Amino acid sequence: MESAIYIVATPIGNLSDITIRALEVLAGVDLIAAEDTRHTKRLLDHHGIRAKLISYHEHNESEKALSIVEEVKNGKSVALVSDAGTPLISDPGHALVGLAKSANVKVVPVPGPSALIAALSASGIPCGRFIYEGFLPVKQQARETFLERFRYEDRTVVFYESPHRVVDTLEMLARLFPDRVMVIARELTKRFETITRGKVKELMQWTIAEEDQKRGEFVLILAGADTLEKSADFASQDKLLQKLLKHLPPKKAVQIVAEVYSGDKKELYERAIELKNT
Repeated sequence: MESAIYIVATPIGNLSDITIRALEVLAGVDLIAAEDTRHTKRLLDHHGIRAKLISYHEHNESEKALSIVEEVKNGKSVALVSDAGTPLISDPGHALVGLAKSANVKVVPVPGPSALIAALSASGIPCGRFIYEGFLPVKQQARETFLERFRYEDRTVVFYESPHRVVDTLEMLARLFPDRVMVIARELTKRFETITRGKVKELMQWTIAEEDQKRGEFVLILAGADTLEKSADFASQDKLLQKLLKHLPPKKAVQIVAEVYSGDKKELYERAIELKNT
């Protein structure tokens, strides 16, 4: 095996979802750096692979990245794996790959499973253009502010969410985008895999009603805003701006409209000046 760091994608659920090349790499490297060595050992045992494992996770990234790069510079080969899917996609690994690139150490991708791509491929929502935002902020206010940014986004938006926050997040999405189309994908490739499509408000109600649908890891896929939706919002903004401008200076009117519609203050101010002059 060539001396390098191999970024190896592993199954997101079904242990058979692994490429022949990934198995060859895992069997051939000198060392496997795993997010959870116990979890990875189950995968290796399933495929009859014996390998030396070390722990590499978010709490020891900086320390372990240095030693792994040194191992490779001394002629060793190392595979990096996460608990599931493709490393570095909402998983540890950035410190290692960044350091390796700085040290001119070869980094080799070994592609394979990804919950993000699996969910998109089966969603029925346009995915030629999409934004991946990973896990949402933990604090409720930060999460709502974050989600408001996508009110006028016309690309598909993909999030990961945990079972502990999924209901709160869906209730928030239902307030912001009640009639937007969305897909909830949970437990992908596992026994209780569910991929459900509908309007946000409907999916929120369905998830609350179905206790089993609150378990597992979630991928949430929100369709982009369509032209009619954006036009309706812009018309509403203009209507409120016109009313406020009769009694308030543009800056104050813009501040109120921005709070109501989560709009861009610069764009709203330019629009306010146009309306003021017509």
